[in-house]
Amino acid sequence: MNKKLTVLLFLITFSAASAQDFPISTEYFEEGVPQNTIKNPILEEISGIAFSRIHPNLIYAQTDSGGEPAVYLLDSLGNELGKIILKGVKNRDWEDIAVAEGPDGKCYIYVAEIGDNAAVHPSIFIYKIPEPTTLSILSEVKPEILELEYPGGARDAETLIVDAQDEKIYILSKRDKKNNLYSVDWDKFGKDKAIELNKEIELPITSSVGGDISSQADQILIKNYLAIYYWKRANGQSIVEALEENPISLPYVPEPQGESIAFSPSSKSFFTLSEKRFNINPVLYRYSSKY
Repeated sequence: MNKKLTVLLFLITFSAASAQDFPISTEYFEEGVPQNTIKNPILEEISGIAFSRIHPNLIYAQTDSGGEPAVYLLDSLGNELGKIILKGVKNRDWEDIAVAEGPDGKCYIYVAEIGDNAAVHPSIFIYKIPEPTTLSILSEVKPEILELEYPGGARDAETLIVDAQDEKIYILSKRDKKNNLYSVDWDKFGKDKAIELNKEIELPITSSVGGDISSQADQILIKNYLAIYYWKRANGQSIVEALEENPISLPYVPEPQGESIAFSPSSKSFFTLSEKRFNINPVLYRYSSKY
């Protein structure tokens, strides 16, 4: 079958992926421009990307269920430069990754073990490792671990946002008709038992598969399989207050199974990347800001 037709049929299948439609605005970002096609078989199932705060043009990425318990180091074209093995943990279903400060002001990589298609796992986990000051082809580090539980039982989720301004970690559910935003204080790592997440608000979108906040904490992105949603955050607003406003829908190049999205460090662009589906190799796209 023609690849374009295959992607079209896929999009029709997921035509109900938005709980509410929002008009697409071309005011803020340009259309996506392909940067490179990812042909490395190890990177075919990337479900989250995040840019380094220390190393220019360095992307951190992880693969989802059954992949290595590893954070991959990529250049800005998606070429693999090395990897960091997380010691003592498994990749049950890693679904997103973030780079942000921690309570000590240092930069950390946060990996979200939050995928749960059948909603059967009583706990989810966030793994935190320091951003490496020097890069190597292979390194190992033991992560700090945060075990979490949802109020009301297990959920499937694929979106992680860590916000130094609110000093919170946010997780957005995936399969609810309106996705639910949950939070936990970011200083809870290392506790002996699971901590219950706080349910914050429902968002007027569904099937969320990735998100990010800009390094200046003034812009928020959340995507599903069909759309990219964008919020401008005013001074003094919490993330909850910002997300209570209706989002702006941005231009989006359709991807076969696009689950990864990340702001560049300058926040003057953002990138998306799909998993490989229908024998279509993933393409790394860049969307440039108009401001």
